[in-house]
Amino acid sequence: MSTDREEGQAQLLYVTRPDDDQLGKIREFVNRNTGTDTKLELIEDKSLESGFILRFGGREYDWSRKGRVAQFADSVSAVNKAGKSPAVAESFLVKLNDDVADFRLKATGAEVGRVKSVGDNIAVVTGADHAFYGEIVCFESGVKGMVQDIRPDELGVILFGSDRNVMQGDKVVRTGQIAGIPVGEGFLGRVVNALGEPIDGKGEIQNTSGYRPVEFPAPGIVEREQVSVPLETGILAIDSMFPIGRGQRELIVGDRQTGKTTIATDTILNQKGKGVICIYVAIGQKESSVAQIVENFRKKGALSYTIVVAATAAETASRQYVAPYAGTALAEYFMYSGRDVLIVYDDLSKHAVAYRAISLLLGRSPGREAYPGDVFYLHSRLLERSSRLTKEAGGGSITALPIIETQAGDVSAYIPTNVISITDGQIYLEEDLFNAGQRPAVNVGLSVSRVGGAAQTRAMKKAAGSIRIDLAQYREMEVFTQFSSDLDDATKRQLAYGRSLMELLKQRDGSPLSMAQQVVTLVAATGHIFDSYPPASVKQEQQKLLAYFDAQQSAILQRITVGGTLDDTLKAAILDACGQFKQAETKASNGK
Repeated sequence: MSTDREEGQAQLLYVTRPDDDQLGKIREFVNRNTGTDTKLELIEDKSLESGFILRFGGREYDWSRKGRVAQFADSVSAVNKAGKSPAVAESFLVKLNDDVADFRLKATGAEVGRVKSVGDNIAVVTGADHAFYGEIVCFESGVKGMVQDIRPDELGVILFGSDRNVMQGDKVVRTGQIAGIPVGEGFLGRVVNALGEPIDGKGEIQNTSGYRPVEFPAPGIVEREQVSVPLETGILAIDSMFPIGRGQRELIVGDRQTGKTTIATDTILNQKGKGVICIYVAIGQKESSVAQIVENFRKKGALSYTIVVAATAAETASRQYVAPYAGTALAEYFMYSGRDVLIVYDDLSKHAVAYRAISLLLGRSPGREAYPGDVFYLHSRLLERSSRLTKEAGGGSITALPIIETQAGDVSAYIPTNVISITDGQIYLEEDLFNAGQRPAVNVGLSVSRVGGAAQTRAMKKAAGSIRIDLAQYREMEVFTQFSSDLDDATKRQLAYGRSLMELLKQRDGSPLSMAQQVVTLVAATGHIFDSYPPASVKQEQQKLLAYFDAQQSAILQRITVGGTLDDTLKAAILDACGQFKQAETKASNGK
């Protein structure tokens, strides 16, 4: 059977040859649709079982029994994807009853093409001339793909299934639908792949609410609200100096193995009980690493409000490319329904690599550093979808924490500078600090939040005060005094204060602090409560102090939590309680 028909030629596949009257009507139908006198090629095909298929001008009309059975099967399977909600199920059953009562499904005129070549999960398709960018197309074997490259005479399609099932010459049918995934409340607590399919062994996802496209326009200026509500990470070094607000995009950047993922996952753990839905998108990670993160979420009780979207290193570049967009589509479902969402992209460096691989396989010209020239647009159209909406637009928010991996601390490289220019600040993690035991290894000089104090409670803003300046002065003074043996008392006090601050900013994995605990710690630190302790015991004393406040000064913590302010009276009360704690500690140590 010929697969490449010449212009002005049509094919009629049949089981029983039509009579002359039927052929005349078919020719009239073809000529009317093509506007020309079209030659009709007749081909016998017993596999159709009955009826016939008519192909011309890149379209296919299927009146065969085989085609009608396939249509009916698609209708039956549609209910599984529709979410099984009562309204959807009821409308489906009505349609099902109608279709069974009289088996007369319409012969849809689908635009079809043919596979010219296939390999590395990329198919080049001829025909289907009206396909648009991002459209889903179906291959003869059932594999689906997305149109990623449109050329004058052919299409570049990325495959979501195995390319082993796609052969040269196979039929490709347009669906007219843009790529999308199912969304809904049923995804909470689940691990899914880039297509929204469950991969956690817990069965099909129930309670879905239709589909959302993976690519969607970002909210406009009018729809955006100012970022002013804090999203607390529970990490003292970040919440005090580089605060993150709901609707903000804060980049986490640093070399490999410097604690980037830990900051993101700790932030997710800290959202427990705060009404924030979390989405963790793993791109190009090892399956074992993703499994450990999921297990950590489960143990800490965070999985109930978290969705994990995984496109691991073992999966194709196509899925790794789609994964962050799929995660954002899930986040948008909640945002437009008035909910607050935190989404972590771990990491966009591997996302850019996957996109580069796809682009080079599609034959696109590489740009700077062998990346395609539109790699900036790749991430901008993803991250710009994160925002805080006005009440009229839905009132929800998406807070994005993209992660970028640098090489040898080079923040000025291509991809880091791209994402820095898109986001509202960056948390830079330094390898030397990490290796020196300063964890999280936040570089105070290079890290910044462009939202700043607007995303802090008044209590945190006042308590943090001059922490950044004090740390900068300490580091400068430490360099100049490291070789000096004769220091005056003022310098010694400044160095002791700086050392205690550095120790207080250290924080173990998975141990976030509440806003009230952070405020107490900062007030005690700036009140020089910890200066007299040796650096090795500062963290231990901090934990004792917070335990003392939990047990005996809970009213102060409650005032900070509920009021969100720190007036002079409250600050004095905190310092007085710290003094009482220190006296009790001194008596206890003397008693020993």
